[in-house]
Amino acid sequence: MAAHDDFPVLVDQVGTLEVWTIDREARANALSRATIVALGKLARAAEENPSVRGVIVRGAGDKVFCAGADLKERAGMSDDDVRAQIRLYRTELGAVDRLSKPVCALLNGHAFGGGLELALMCDLRLSAAHSELALPETTLGIIPAAGGTQRLPRIVGEGRAKEMILLGRRISAETALAWGLVQAILPAGQDLLSAALAYLAPIAQGAPLALACALEAVDRSFDESLKTGLDVELTVYDRLIPTYDRREALTAFAEKRKPVFTGR
Repeated sequence: MAAHDDFPVLVDQVGTLEVWTIDREARANALSRATIVALGKLARAAEENPSVRGVIVRGAGDKVFCAGADLKERAGMSDDDVRAQIRLYRTELGAVDRLSKPVCALLNGHAFGGGLELALMCDLRLSAAHSELALPETTLGIIPAAGGTQRLPRIVGEGRAKEMILLGRRISAETALAWGLVQAILPAGQDLLSAALAYLAPIAQGAPLALACALEAVDRSFDESLKTGLDVELTVYDRLIPTYDRREALTAFAEKRKPVFTGR
């Protein structure tokens, strides 16, 4: 799918993985209203598309993944317009967070503000070696409002999150890796998308129903007591018992071959 001003996200499918590229390199891939709405539409479409087993989100170019809010657009907004835009983060970008298929942020460059918050909504994060990450909103008289104050502490811990948010501190890809904010730094000089596709091969070839159930169980663990979470784990496991994919995995093991999962 080609990008244009009203839908500034390029869409490609590589095997069972869909690749979304925020195509606003001249604006540092900033989150305009159209971009936010486009990502929400893509997430809802991917949810219903059985040929998509996972998603990669990246920015155009090799300098910036996403610089956050489009401040040029924001400057022309009324207070009520800004309030409406913030709510779009919850409804539209929230659709990315709620997607039952694994989503990976490919940080091809810097991820600032809403750009990092978008990455935090993803299940996995891979980074180029030169990327820097930051939530600088307090230096602009605001706070992260696309979930940054909630998701970042859950990943890096309260102290590190407060340091990033209160000081507006930038961290390197190496620090992000050490803190668990990214899962891997991709080799310099290598095509980032190719490296990401190789990293995500277990998802591309994996059992879609099992992946969805695993995501649901992990995501719900943050909102439940341990006892309730363990009950959730049993409930979602039970859904997998009668599936074709579970039986296929057992058959493939006995036949000493790789399973072929179909999502049934």
